[in-house]
Amino acid sequence: MIKGKCYFCGADIELSDKIFQKDTCESCKRDLHSCVQCKFYDIRASNQCREPLSDFVRDKEKRNICGYFEFAGGGGTPGAVEDAKKKLDDLFKKK
Repeated sequence: MIKGKCYFCGADIELSDKIFQKDTCESCKRDLHSCVQCKFYDIRASNQCREPLSDFVRDKEKRNICGYFEFAGGGGTPGAVEDAKKKLDDLFKKK
């Protein structure tokens, strides 16, 4: 059983099997088998992927054929990293 949240809209995802290339979120219709939905996605890593043997994927938000894909299911929004950085900057800003 696969459970988690869509990266794009935060909708609950529940599938009885694995995520296939053409699977989409029922709520926002975005691709589930995409880099931003994968547990290996990391903007700080080479090619934005912690899996060193993965092929380069240009558009991280579109479906791909990566064999290393594993659904992260953490949810989020495309600007979550930037929002977190801004909050940190605000926290340590000199007054």
